[in-house]
Amino acid sequence: MLLVMVLGFIVQTVLNSRFDRYSAVSVPGGMSGADVARKMLADNGITDVTVTHVRGKLTDHYNPLTKTLNLSDAVYGQCSVAAAAVAAHECGHAVQHAMGYGPLKLRSSLVPIVSFANSWVQWILLAGILLIQTVPSLIWVGIGLFAMTTLFSLVTLPVEINASQRAVRWLSSSGITDASTGAMASDALRWAAYTYVVAAIGSIATLLYYVMIALGGRRR
Repeated sequence: MLLVMVLGFIVQTVLNSRFDRYSAVSVPGGMSGADVARKMLADNGITDVTVTHVRGKLTDHYNPLTKTLNLSDAVYGQCSVAAAAVAAHECGHAVQHAMGYGPLKLRSSLVPIVSFANSWVQWILLAGILLIQTVPSLIWVGIGLFAMTTLFSLVTLPVEINASQRAVRWLSSSGITDASTGAMASDALRWAAYTYVVAAIGSIATLLYYVMIALGGRRR
């Protein structure tokens, strides 16, 4: 677990560094993140998604329920490589939604289950560990709930990677980025994807840790 924490810290630090560096580089066409998002949506024939502005840094997200593409302060009005990359990535999710992309549909179907699991899993696992000798099945209930959050992390990987691939291809084909800035956009999105990889690894490691506790308690 310590290794996962260190990896997570390194990836987040590098991601922030890359984002800050590429935020200082303008895209050739001088389009803002919001402009990029609207153009990518239009190029993909998507007319029912609204591009909006939200506060914060790296708080950008696509909401399939409200069909809104929410861009942060550092993306919405900025004309940088980082802004273009993030805006195009979030548009990638909108394109996935419009096309009925399988992994995205699966992830969306897991949201209610994972929301319920996140509300109860830590309490059930704690109670399961404390009562492992008297109610050994309780910890397995907690493990089952935690397994759903792990599954969600794993399903998220292809969703995020595919959205980034769509973004990089479109930025290049549309002329928003050239050879130099395109490489920067790809690099920024690659490090963003690494955060999801580390999260998935951490979730798997934690799941195995609880399984070992349950198996150890059963042998006593």
